Amino acid sequence: MNRRRSAVTILIVAGALLAPAPASAANTTLTVNAASPFRPVSHVGAGGLYALAENNRPADTMLLPLKLNTLTQPSPRVGQRPNGQPPGGDALLVAPQATRVGAAEYIRMPDIYPNFPYQWVSWNDWLSKVDTQVRDRLAATGTSNIAGWELWNEPDYTWNTSAAGSFNAGWVTTFRRVRALDALTPIVGPSTATYNESWMRSFLTYARDNNALPDIICWHELTAASRIAGDIANYRALESSLGISPRRISINEYATPTEIDQPGPVASYIAKFERGGVNDAERAFWYEYGTVNGLTVNNQPTGSWWLYKWYGDMAGNMVVTTPRAQTGLDGFASHDPTRRIVDVVFGGESATNFVRVTGLSTVGGQVRVTLESTPANGRTSVVSNPTTISNTTATVSNGELTVTVPNMSATSGYHLRIQPTSGVPAYQQRYEAENAAIFRANRFGSSSASAGAYVGQIDNTGDPRTASYVDFVVNVPTARAYTMRIGYANATGATSTHGLAYNGGAWSTVSYPPTGAWGQFGATVSTSVTLRAGYNVIRLAKGSPFFGGGTGYAELDYIELV
Repeated sequence: MNRRRSAVTILIVAGALLAPAPASAANTTLTVNAASPFRPVSHVGAGGLYALAENNRPADTMLLPLKLNTLTQPSPRVGQRPNGQPPGGDALLVAPQATRVGAAEYIRMPDIYPNFPYQWVSWNDWLSKVDTQVRDRLAATGTSNIAGWELWNEPDYTWNTSAAGSFNAGWVTTFRRVRALDALTPIVGPSTATYNESWMRSFLTYARDNNALPDIICWHELTAASRIAGDIANYRALESSLGISPRRISINEYATPTEIDQPGPVASYIAKFERGGVNDAERAFWYEYGTVNGLTVNNQPTGSWWLYKWYGDMAGNMVVTTPRAQTGLDGFASHDPTRRIVDVVFGGESATNFVRVTGLSTVGGQVRVTLESTPANGRTSVVSNPTTISNTTATVSNGELTVTVPNMSATSGYHLRIQPTSGVPAYQQRYEAENAAIFRANRFGSSSASAGAYVGQIDNTGDPRTASYVDFVVNVPTARAYTMRIGYANATGATSTHGLAYNGGAWSTVSYPPTGAWGQFGATVSTSVTLRAGYNVIRLAKGSPFFGGGTGYAELDYIELV
């Protein structure tokens, strides 16, 4: 909305490991199965509505650690004055920065109007505005991160039926107008303020019957995280009953005005988006734009920034988390099989609570357990670092460990990391392709791939709307040259090539000699990359702006920096 048990039980207090807690001390338990992956880490909940403003606000240094997935930005020639602020955040003007940090963008078309709720003028006026936006985008040949046209915003609240006619008919008219000029960019909608089955049934039926179904289905979750699982299940059942092939789901506004600055409740939203299999989810805009909706203040982190930083640090696969209920304690977790690290981010409950982690056999018998928290200090307070609650060692018993977290605050966020006591590299060296920012390619599973997945269908037609590439956001300790090893497959029978560029620099070429079969990995090639200390973005591309295009085809498993 545009405004707006065989496990060992460990008690962690002030950095000390105490004796196992008695069962009567338990309040709520979040269960994590580190041996049960269900999707590659792709940071689906790391996005925002009006997250960026022109002139690089916030700074790249604040954005790169978050591994932003998708942003919803206002239209080219934006007229929208959010909360009385001047118009800003034009999707095409912020695209260079979004691209630098690996983020895709949806363009919200009705934000060419200045007011919210939108004030309808006429069909001639609206269609002229649609034409202008699409032509502006087509002229921006150096922009390749536009992932969709959002045709309208909250039609169940903002559509003027008396002046414009029914929304369903208006959707079809607008859909056809966009498609007449741009047949390639996905279309997003209907972007309702809430999920309502009868409203959605009417819309989908009409859109289906008029060949105007959105490529990405969208609605907002702005009232309670407890609704999310039921809404997604209801939509999937409705979609199936109408004979509609599964659509990607975007929740491009989430969390209430009070929750948006509270890491604890936000952890519950992200957990439910991950479990629900959504494609992307964006923090709601309630206050000011250009701060990722309160994650930064004057280019410094707020308490909520740290929760998304922990999310951004996740690698490998998301693993199953099971809360006691749809309200209260909840969280999301990952397992990086290369480094044997398990990360759990959680919150939403007070007092003493437990995190029970199973499936730890591959991590090791002796592990380091780190627990930290970040407060809900608001969107205008800098939080320079999270608070370390404990950093100690523990013994895993029967593949399980239960950590007791006393004195929790329901509004704070918490991060638990379990890793081997030795053998973990000083910095992350392997980056899975399926964890990267992927543009117009797809993730697939393979038992021979590192971490069980890879990226394929990396293609190109020479049009920036079909440019296909993978952006790896990497973090290295020292500015110097690194050897980059690439795991790949190439069953074309001949050498294939990708373009390689990093940090927006010059392009070079990577060559992939032929391998035995698609989806079968083990082959590697190596090249050298000169990186700055800290975060860098490495692009491997079949097609990309300012790059003529690769030859043949190659699938990507991982990159490794040594």
